[in-house]
Amino acid sequence: MQVLCKASNAASDVRCHVCGQGFLVYWVRTAADVRGAMRTEIAQMLRGHHEGAEGSHVHPAGEFHLPVWHGDGEFSAAALMGAAALVEI
Repeated sequence: MQVLCKASNAASDVRCHVCGQGFLVYWVRTAADVRGAMRTEIAQMLRGHHEGAEGSHVHPAGEFHLPVWHGDGEFSAAALMGAAALVEI
């Protein structure tokens, strides 16, 4: 499953356990247990951003994907299926 994460100070689906930064998460609709497992994976990735990083900007600016997507963010499956391309943050 592909997930698109966007940093957000207004609302969040997931928060970094290290710094508290919130992220909105866009994904294809799946079962609750699959989403729960994906939230755990996202939390681990967010924690990993802090390893060896210095300063306040440890998370990717803007948006990032799981698994990694190197194309234009608004055309990722997660963004298209989750309607993220329609949301301005």
